[in-house]
Amino acid sequence: MEDNSTIEERQEQDKQALVEALKEMPIIQVACKRAGVSRATYYRWRNEDKNFLTESNEAIAHGIDFINDMSESQLITLIKEKKMPAISMWLRNNNSRYGAKIQEHVLKTLIDEIDPNDARYPHQQKIKKVAEEYEEQLRNTIVEEIQKI
Repeated sequence: MEDNSTIEERQEQDKQALVEALKEMPIIQVACKRAGVSRATYYRWRNEDKNFLTESNEAIAHGIDFINDMSESQLITLIKEKKMPAISMWLRNNNSRYGAKIQEHVLKTLIDEIDPNDARYPHQQKIKKVAEEYEEQLRNTIVEEIQKI
């Protein structure tokens, strides 16, 4: 029969294997399967061991960054192959001249439709103020981008 120190050592090895798996694949089910640990055990460890909680959260963040880098690489490959959906997606998400117009239109519609005196929605005045401030920031950003051209 295993003594407590052997069990604890094995658990630590399993925890580290799971942390490493999360760094490569930030999907809990997949990482657990790769590490040979059940999901229930993973969540129990997170609840019982604050150090493991921190390490697993950092590993998931690392894994997400890894997948994002890989995805961007694939997207750039598609852009080089002149695939219009990839080009459009990149521009919508990385160039305010392509994405901001829609945001500004939606924001303007929201601002126009908010009635700060409507008693049914007590927070509308605050929402309208925040939306107007955001609209001003968005307008300034667009002006800055245009001036760079």
